[in-house]
Amino acid sequence: MMRAPRLLSGALALHLFLFIHSVPVPERKNTNRYKATAGWLQKSHHYTLKKKGKPAHPQDTQKGTPWVKGGPAVTYPQKNSTEFWNRPRCGVPDYPVNKKAMYGKRLRQKRFVLFGGRWEKTDLTYKIERFPWQMSEDKVRRVMMEALRVWSDVTPLTFTEIRDGKADILIDFTRYWHGDNLPFDGPGGILAHAFFPRTHRAGDIHFDYDEAWTIGNNMGTDLLQVAAHEFGHVLGLQHSLVPGAVMSPFYSFSYPLELSDDDKQGIQYLYGPRKPIVPHISTETNEIPIPMPNACNTDFDAVSMIRGELFFFKSRYVWRIRDGQLQEGYPALASRHWRGIPDNIDAAFEDKSGNIWFFQDQNYWVFDAEKQITGPDSVQTLGLPVSNIQAALMWGEEKSQKIYFFKSGNYWRFNPLDNKVDTVYPRNMQHWRGIPDSIDGAFQDQYGFAHFLSGKRYWKFDPVEVKALDGYPRYIGMDFFGCGEP
Repeated sequence: MMRAPRLLSGALALHLFLFIHSVPVPERKNTNRYKATAGWLQKSHHYTLKKKGKPAHPQDTQKGTPWVKGGPAVTYPQKNSTEFWNRPRCGVPDYPVNKKAMYGKRLRQKRFVLFGGRWEKTDLTYKIERFPWQMSEDKVRRVMMEALRVWSDVTPLTFTEIRDGKADILIDFTRYWHGDNLPFDGPGGILAHAFFPRTHRAGDIHFDYDEAWTIGNNMGTDLLQVAAHEFGHVLGLQHSLVPGAVMSPFYSFSYPLELSDDDKQGIQYLYGPRKPIVPHISTETNEIPIPMPNACNTDFDAVSMIRGELFFFKSRYVWRIRDGQLQEGYPALASRHWRGIPDNIDAAFEDKSGNIWFFQDQNYWVFDAEKQITGPDSVQTLGLPVSNIQAALMWGEEKSQKIYFFKSGNYWRFNPLDNKVDTVYPRNMQHWRGIPDSIDGAFQDQYGFAHFLSGKRYWKFDPVEVKALDGYPRYIGMDFFGCGEP
């Protein structure tokens, strides 16, 4: 009499095991603190205030919280505390239950956990079906591109967004019952779910449309963190046993988003490491090799903040700084990131849609991530009355950022909607009090300050006082690359 129900319950359990269902533990008293973001460097509202350092956070004041050396800047409650078990987390089992382990026999096990499926190709496409109401479509596209990039940076995988046709990975923001028997429940509770490779809905990722999706603040759930985690599942990874890993079952926030060693080992076990890009070696006997510049004694050609990281350009090389640290493997050829980029660029900036613009002499190029989408085109098609520019700056509050071009003591404001500079320009550099007329590069930091490079020095510009800060200029090599005083 009980056989049929047992078979039915067994089938249901198997079905539930074949998908990922990101379900936070039900909210209890004081559990909401763990939805707040930890360690995020807040961007200032730079017309009214300037923030320095990290904001206070309830987790930072917890006593007895363990610190994992080398892990991301997040803290966890004590393991045996109520708060520990009440943190938001993914509802899928952390790893498959093994009978031998249940009966006390110790087994050797990898810390990363695989589902057993993988894609049989490395060039994958993705498509976003619908978008959340809290963010613009451009911002969501940038977030998804960033979340995928953490995986493609360490593997041979490539991801290309398509707008039409059938994609390998299908992303959707949906509500309640939506066709897969895994309903969402409105704000809170279930955040998202994804399906492994080689399952009936391989590549599908669903986000709850009604969640308070945010980027980089503690007013909701960070979309970048959740998306990176779900993409890991879509690629074949189960939950990690390492606290702080991207694939950890517990929701947490760390900035900048990066894979732990455990995440890297897992994804590279499936797809292998990223293949190094071998620079082209010319067979011409009269080619003069270009020596690698020394960052401590270099006047850089250009600088730009791209995807929250700082890139310095000189000749054909690029230096990449993340969270104040020069990244391993840099300087490297700029063509490692942007195939077709010219040497000796004059200026660079990232626009609101995530496209990256490069200028060199009379031409400019536009890239979508690492893929060239236009160029070379003449800078004069942008309405500039000059043949080239010296620097470009994306500056202002996030919702009202403007693009400025600089050349020989003058500057122009660029309107990307019209793809033209505003007709009331140029204006004189005297409006940027304390900044020299001739600059080599410019960027805005996370606090809203603009930085202007000229030669081996830089000036920091206060957006509230609208002038260069006292104590500047300072040396680029000392402050950004840890060099000694020249």
